[in-house]
Amino acid sequence: MQVPAAAERNKDPILAVLREYAGRGAGALRVLEVGAGAGLHAAHFARALPQARWQPSDIDPQALRSIAAYVEATGVPNLLPPIQLDVSQGWETWGGIQPATLDLLVSINMMHIAELRCTEPYAVDGQISPQSNVDFDRSLRQSNPAWGLRDTALLRELAKANGLCLERMVDMPANNKSLIFRKL
Repeated sequence: MQVPAAAERNKDPILAVLREYAGRGAGALRVLEVGAGAGLHAAHFARALPQARWQPSDIDPQALRSIAAYVEATGVPNLLPPIQLDVSQGWETWGGIQPATLDLLVSINMMHIAELRCTEPYAVDGQISPQSNVDFDRSLRQSNPAWGLRDTALLRELAKANGLCLERMVDMPANNKSLIFRKL
């Protein structure tokens, strides 16, 4: 089981945001976590939100092994075994998961290291701040030109074109943000 320091640090602030949305529906919620990474968040959130049937996913075999270790070690009944999922492919390839059957889709620390078509800190209306995020964006783009901080204005446009609206932007620790999109 991998224990990334950043995941350990931000698990509770993210959980606080998730609690606001996971408690809205009656009965069980079906959650897909895209790019679950090590699985630390999936285990933490599933334990804290027993009404949520938490489906972690990732494309990386090493991440899938770490997630599976969390599933086994925690024994949380609503934490499902991980599935391999490539979000750059259409949802038809998602192992039988249909977006319309999901109550929540969660993606943490992924958007800035994925191609835009797959769409943490974000540029807000074209502005990146503080300087640490400007430097982070530059280093991401040097590693891969398809990576980088996404502008929330562009994400709002893409969301609208796909039947979603940006409902809320929540400031998080370490100059990060949680973006909450809702079906129109």
